[in-house]
Amino acid sequence: MKKIVIAIDGFSSNGKSTMAKSLAKQIGYIYIDSGAMYRAVTLYCIDNHLFNGDKLDEERLHNDIKNIKIEFHLNKEGLPETYLNGKNVESDIRSMEVSSKVSIVSAIPFVRHAMVALQQEMGKLKGIVMDGRDIGTVVFPQAEMKVFVTADAEIRAQRRFDELRSKGDTQTTYEDVLENLRARDHMDQTRAESPLVKADDAILLDNSYMTIDEQMQWLLEKFKQITTN
Repeated sequence: MKKIVIAIDGFSSNGKSTMAKSLAKQIGYIYIDSGAMYRAVTLYCIDNHLFNGDKLDEERLHNDIKNIKIEFHLNKEGLPETYLNGKNVESDIRSMEVSSKVSIVSAIPFVRHAMVALQQEMGKLKGIVMDGRDIGTVVFPQAEMKVFVTADAEIRAQRRFDELRSKGDTQTTYEDVLENLRARDHMDQTRAESPLVKADDAILLDNSYMTIDEQMQWLLEKFKQITTN
């Protein structure tokens, strides 16, 4: 069976990463979370005091970007976790503080160029599943399988809220999450550099009312159709 590149794009908090990880594991591919890469850069900016409120010191980040090393290593369960300059930051990059600033960082052209170059290098040998905002349009426009995932904003906010509660966050409210999510949607869709859009040849998946099993069955069927033709 031929190896391909699978690009999964879509809005935030719609379960893209979960489905991409599961798909990669089932078909024996490598999973790469492109969103985690932008979150890691955002965490670097926060930790190194490059933010003054929502204003980012882009000049300092431009000077530092070459020193920001992002890697993925498998944990004991065989799932990839994000490392920033040698430190496991998988939990840190999922905080609301990072979520509230990642769209600012990811809209910067030189940040996107650096991350896209790294992502393309990771995908040279194919056999990968990568999810994000511009994988099928910018990073891998020739990907053999492209999926664009969407879901109702309120449903996505509830999923994200439940995730935060499960990780012990008792301060963030559902309204906080919904407001943040809508703001991120707007920024992702209207930014000048690589805005979030559905590729013309992407398959649309609205998972608002689908179970995890139903999503996986749908994805596996599409994968088999593409790789066996």
